[in-house]
Order: sequence, then C-alpha cells, then structure tokens
Amino acid sequence: MRTASIARKTHETDISVEVNLDGTGTYDVSTGIGFLDHMIEQFSRHSLIDITCRIEGDLHVDQHHTTEDSAIAIGQAISQALGDKAGIGRYGEAHSPMDEALSRVVLDISGRPYFVWKAAFTQEKLGEFDTELVEHWFHSISQAVGITLHIEQLYGTNNHHICEGIFKGFARAMRSAVELDPRKGGAIPSTKGQLGG
Repeated sequence: MRTASIARKTHETDISVEVNLDGTGTYDVSTGIGFLDHMIEQFSRHSLIDITCRIEGDLHVDQHHTTEDSAIAIGQAISQALGDKAGIGRYGEAHSPMDEALSRVVLDISGRPYFVWKAAFTQEKLGEFDTELVEHWFHSISQAVGITLHIEQLYGTNNHHICEGIFKGFARAMRSAVELDPRKGGAIPSTKGQLGG
C-alpha cells in the first residue's frame, strides 16, 4: 500500500495527516475552517486518495497558516507515499463543470514544482473562508508534492461553483497521475530514470 503519515508542529499549527493513494476516497478532515474541510473532502472523494487531516491552528490570528500548512502537510504525505514514483501515470488533466462554471486543471508530477493560476473570485469570502487563500493552497501543495500545476477558470459566475469545480478537477487530475499503469511495468516515467531530485 502506498501510504504515508506526516506530523508537523510549529508555533502556528499542529497537524497530523495520513494518506493512502490506493484508497477509496474516504476522509476524516478537521481544520477548524468549515469551507476548507469541504474542499479537502472533495479532493479526497474524487481523487480516491484516503485522507485524514487534523489541524489545530492559530485561527485567532487568521486562516492563512492553517490553510497553507494543510496543503504543505497533505502534499508532503502524498510525495512520501509516491516514493520514487515508479509506474505512475505521472500526468493528469480534467475539465470540471459545476453548473454554470467550467474549470481546467492540468498537471505533471514532475518533481519540478511550477504553478500557473488563471482564476479569480468576485467576493472576498466563501462562508468564513478567505477566497484569496484558494490560490495559495494550490501553490503550496504543488510545491510540497513537486507538481507542475496549471489551473484555469474557463468561465463561471458563482464563486462557490468556481472553487469547488477547481478542487474536483484537481482531484480527478491527481487520480490519473498517481494511479499505477500496469503497462509501465514499474518503470519510472522519465527518460532520465528519475523524477525530481
């Protein structure tokens, strides 16, 4: 089983994360931010990556540290579970519709983190969640896993639909990228013989 656990404690957050890349999309998420919980749950369910994520953060300050550190810890756990990345699909792509909104997510688990964000929100909060932190969550997880990640909002007007569509698209793209391809025979999907490093 491709599993990993991360425990990370700073003056700002105390986090424990467990992932199973070969799971069924089972989740147990508690960040203290309801909307963020909902988005991580969507990521788990649609990627089929089991995720347990428990955070106690300095929410009396703001939501930044909790949001950022959730992405870092989940990303580190995914990276650890991937190991040398032998046999994975490596690439993933998804068009994700949600009602009037359509997003596109394209990624490569390249070991070379790079992030492109072409999306925007027209309100500052979704529930109590600061919408500016959505971009930061994806930037942080791309760095932690080592993903070349491109996210585009093709169109849409409802901010909740745009955000949820992006998370679901990321989930479906990650599912394709982390799944093992039996035709690869366990080979690392790179002519260099390694990904990253």
